[in-house]
Amino acid sequence: MKITLSRLNTKDLATLAQRIINLSDSGTYPVIKDHPLVTETKAKYTDYDIVYAKQIYSGKGDNVADADKERDISFSNLKGFLNGYRKLSSVANHQSAEELYQIFKLFGLELYKLSYSSETAQMKKLIEELEKPENMAKIDALSLTDAFTDMKTKQAVFEALFAEQATANADLRTMRSASAIRKDLEKSLKALLGLITAMKDVADWKLLYADVNELVKAAKNSNLPEPKNNPPQ
Repeated sequence: MKITLSRLNTKDLATLAQRIINLSDSGTYPVIKDHPLVTETKAKYTDYDIVYAKQIYSGKGDNVADADKERDISFSNLKGFLNGYRKLSSVANHQSAEELYQIFKLFGLELYKLSYSSETAQMKKLIEELEKPENMAKIDALSLTDAFTDMKTKQAVFEALFAEQATANADLRTMRSASAIRKDLEKSLKALLGLITAMKDVADWKLLYADVNELVKAAKNSNLPEPKNNPPQ
């Protein structure tokens, strides 16, 4: 029973380990049930199972990007309204629109081109300035309170998701690497397979060896490249 465990892909290694553990726990082979090597392999497999399929990052990137897009749209809509309204000198409150637009201009008219962190910092400053009583009065006069609230809400949602992503990524980086955990599992599994092979001629171990050997063969075959289709004759 020979197999190079390091040649198995992550999924096939996990499958082989799980099948051998299930076989050992089935009760069919008392000689291996609760054996220290089985117990150790279970522990290593549990660690491996947690991380072998995990991505390098948290997987929250799409949610953060969507939230960023939403706040950009809200920002651009409010800025665009002010830019258009301020040019209509014949309408009421156009001067308020001009003054509010200048605040947008002060903190950047193209915040969406900045990095997440830089945009967030500028958006917070912009919102703080717009929340001053004199500016809120202008926003109210232009009936823009709901639009401003929407922009603040979109900003808050982005900040919350961005913070979650940062925390999740930090947690992943503090975990032991998948490669190190894989080596531990390979070591335990190799020792268990070695034991079963060494005992294969002992009466109570023969059937166990035969069944495990079939599992090993299946794992080896799963790692073989698929045969190419024969060209048409």
